[in-house]
Amino acid sequence: MSSGPGGGPGSGGPAPLPDWLSTLARAAGSIGGTDLSRFLPPEDGSGRPSAVLMVFTDGPGGPSVLLLQRASSLRDHAGQVAFPGGALDPGDDGPVAAALREANEEVGLDPASVRVVAELPSIYIPVSGFVVTPVLAWWERPHPIRAGDAAEVARVAVVPLAELADPADRFTVTHPSGFVGPGFEAQGLFVWGFTAGLLDRMMHFGGWEQPWDRARRRGLPTVPAE
Repeated sequence: MSSGPGGGPGSGGPAPLPDWLSTLARAAGSIGGTDLSRFLPPEDGSGRPSAVLMVFTDGPGGPSVLLLQRASSLRDHAGQVAFPGGALDPGDDGPVAAALREANEEVGLDPASVRVVAELPSIYIPVSGFVVTPVLAWWERPHPIRAGDAAEVARVAVVPLAELADPADRFTVTHPSGFVGPGFEAQGLFVWGFTAGLLDRMMHFGGWEQPWDRARRRGLPTVPAE
């Protein structure tokens, strides 16, 4: 797969990325780990390798990003909104392969419909011990998707960037543990934690961010029982 924008019509290469995604694609090569998170992978090499697929596309509501909501019955991360992804399996040829495999398993995303744009620096999630590599991708041939296993994925959504950028849909999340970070609410999804942190950075580097009230605080909603 191409690692970035390709040639135009008649060039023999892949079609160029849409203009609205080009700014993020250009910025991807210079993004460092500390640009994404203050938590970097442990120097001793510990941590469980994993990957997430941040896949952008032209959706019904314009430029959009693919998100899923985990089932409320899960033991870990119940009801949370996330990018498709998970831990690397022994058979995975690196983070890109793992991210594409997980997206196929979780939401039925055809890897052949996706063009990988960049593999971003890995970051660390202290609470779970995962070392996560974000994979930036362009879903150039959208097709129907659905939750692969209802016991794991409750909902799949293609969320317009315009909604995520709307200052009315942005706030700062506070957690009883002391965690404070960016939050979004769009398409009925409450996005916080690791996923919201990455979205916040992508909105910034993609040039889609609008000024928003960082003093506006919200706590976590209660996850309904199934």
